[in-house]
Amino acid sequence: MTGYKRTIDFISNSKVDRAPYHPILMRFASNYANINYKNFCTQAQYKVETMVKMADDFGCDWTTVLSDPFVEAHDFGLKVEFPENDLPINIGHFINEIEDINKLKVPDWSNCTRMKNRVEEIKLFRKLVGDKYFIVGWVEGMFAEYADLRGLSDSCLDLYDNPDKVRLAFDILLENAKRLIKYQVEAGADCIGIGDAATSQIGAQFFKDFCFDYHKEMVAYTHSLGALVKTHICGNTSDILGFLIESNADIIDIDHMVTNMKEASQSLKSNQVFSGNSDPVGIICDGTKEQIESSVTDCYKITNGRTITSAGCEIPPDTSIENFRIYSNAATTTA
Repeated sequence: MTGYKRTIDFISNSKVDRAPYHPILMRFASNYANINYKNFCTQAQYKVETMVKMADDFGCDWTTVLSDPFVEAHDFGLKVEFPENDLPINIGHFINEIEDINKLKVPDWSNCTRMKNRVEEIKLFRKLVGDKYFIVGWVEGMFAEYADLRGLSDSCLDLYDNPDKVRLAFDILLENAKRLIKYQVEAGADCIGIGDAATSQIGAQFFKDFCFDYHKEMVAYTHSLGALVKTHICGNTSDILGFLIESNADIIDIDHMVTNMKEASQSLKSNQVFSGNSDPVGIICDGTKEQIESSVTDCYKITNGRTITSAGCEIPPDTSIENFRIYSNAATTTA
């Protein structure tokens, strides 16, 4: 059974041999493949070959374009530095004062180097793996993208002080996100991930008032193009899990800090699954063989078998190959 078919069948509640295995791999992957992280982030060929190698060597069922949160922000005009072998760094904000929102415009696609690179990655994945693996593209959720451009602290204050300006910015960010979703689906993405990590910091009421409708619209739009949706919000999302389920996302990532995974799983629709929620640091990186193996079976059992095997967030770059192989073996041999 291919990773693509296993994932599609699992989400649709059809019989599969085991749960799909979708670890979030970025710096760990580049280290394993001995690829400079700057090249991993900015050169499509390097990332695609690295992620395919991870899937081939460790039995992963997916490939993804994930590397850093600044792809769209860079093309909006955020100044980003790319260290030779570390995460990209934003150097300043694009929206320094609230009135700077007036200069926020959907970028000219001809100048969008990083978003174009992301679309190229999807094309290369499709060319290299066909339907062997589940191919996942990516966009930022509205609040995460706003926080990239504005800074998290000021973004949170703006929800109180400038709600109309925030919504104006969100509308522009949504227009760009939909364009990027469309191009990735056309390039061959089976699914689009929506990363909105910053929303775990604002509470349920602000999520409902500012973010929920945008999530629903992005999910509905992606579905209209024939692709599935994965929502990724790392951190404690216990108080917004109901909204994430109601958004109709097909895959909902669950971080290890979530306290109500078992109860929330009872609200999943027949075509929805969780993904998670092993602790990437305390268990996968630093845990024992027994702890790692238990994290795989526990996540699966407490949701009555409706969870894709994954850690709650990125596998840390200093995870040993031995520990990651234990995790992969547990994920790919546990029915």
